Amino acid sequence: MGTTNDRIGPKAFHKAPVLLMLAFVACANGSARPEVHLEPTRMQDSSLTGMDTITLGAGCFWCVEAVFTELKGVKSVTSGYMGGHVKNPSYREVCNGTTGHAEVAQLTYDPKEITFDEILEVFWQTHDPTTLNRQGADVGTQYRSAIFYHTDEQRRIAEEYKAKLDASGAFRAPIVTEITAASTFFPAEDYHQDYYALNGEQGYCQMVIRPKLDKFRKVFADKLKK
Repeated sequence: MGTTNDRIGPKAFHKAPVLLMLAFVACANGSARPEVHLEPTRMQDSSLTGMDTITLGAGCFWCVEAVFTELKGVKSVTSGYMGGHVKNPSYREVCNGTTGHAEVAQLTYDPKEITFDEILEVFWQTHDPTTLNRQGADVGTQYRSAIFYHTDEQRRIAEEYKAKLDASGAFRAPIVTEITAASTFFPAEDYHQDYYALNGEQGYCQMVIRPKLDKFRKVFADKLKK
């Protein structure tokens, strides 16, 4: 098992020919870096800031963070864990699949600049939502496709969007994305935050994340930050 600086993740891309679907896979299991336990946070009161919050699981949080950080209207992205039963889980514990948590990215976004529908469009096109507890070569409940909604309106929109995609036959298999209420959000260890931005020359970033970003940037060119 290598350190986070020399980690080599899965090389194969799991493809799904859907809505200009991009091929995305999750990050590798395990870490030899020191584990840092951080206190959990809950959603910031959006009525005070004018911002909304959504928490998404789509495989490796390094990849999800890298994608949504570049999306216009998204103000912050934090990698972390949600949906489990253990307080203050570590990355190693989550990777073992015993805590019930999913790797997630928690987004704060400005609804005046980007709609929740647009966020879901990016979400469903940048991973495979038809593989249960799996993204590419990474298998486990921690890599499940999940939308942790923070408002009833987000729940309604997500469920309607999912139903329409299934009815349209856009995917060759039923969507298995979990849509559930947000629970306590545990930020991931510091070395996971801004991972691609800080480790762009690292092997995993070059071989896996960068190609995904290149495809994302091409498909969603009109939605990227300047």
